[in-house]
Amino acid sequence: MTPRRIIETSCSLLAAVALFGIMWLTLVDVAGRKLLSESIPGSLEVTELLMVVVIFAGLPLVSLRGEHVIFDSLDPFVPPGLMRMLRAVIDGLCALGLGWIGWLMWVKGSRMLEYGDKTQQLGLTLGWFVHLMSVLLFIAAAVHLLLMLAPTTHHHPGVDDGASS
Repeated sequence: MTPRRIIETSCSLLAAVALFGIMWLTLVDVAGRKLLSESIPGSLEVTELLMVVVIFAGLPLVSLRGEHVIFDSLDPFVPPGLMRMLRAVIDGLCALGLGWIGWLMWVKGSRMLEYGDKTQQLGLTLGWFVHLMSVLLFIAAAVHLLLMLAPTTHHHPGVDDGASS
């Protein structure tokens, strides 16, 4: 199994399970409120944390598939060699930015674990979720490093280097 396939499978599965959990939690919570006049305690907290998982698990997938918002109006006027260089620089900057934010998040998560930060209602430990966010940012940074070193044509339109996805 290739690293690309491992990232795609694990991040997709993580996001799907979290989204599925949100769906069922919302269904049961709303049904409980309407039918029994009772809400699930802490359902908002759990929904918020699962949304964090969905969003951050999606980051490596967006990077891997080249689905970021891009400005490409000038691309037809840029020579292919320069375009390859620009794409590599952009991927390098994305990797640095995501890696830096991931490191900051890791430090923040460690502090939260040290201080014992928990959610208000259910008392869930927040530091572990921040560490998960950090790991997923590091994975997205690694994806950009790989794309910088070995661009794929699906990721960089206009870069025809013979690489395949």
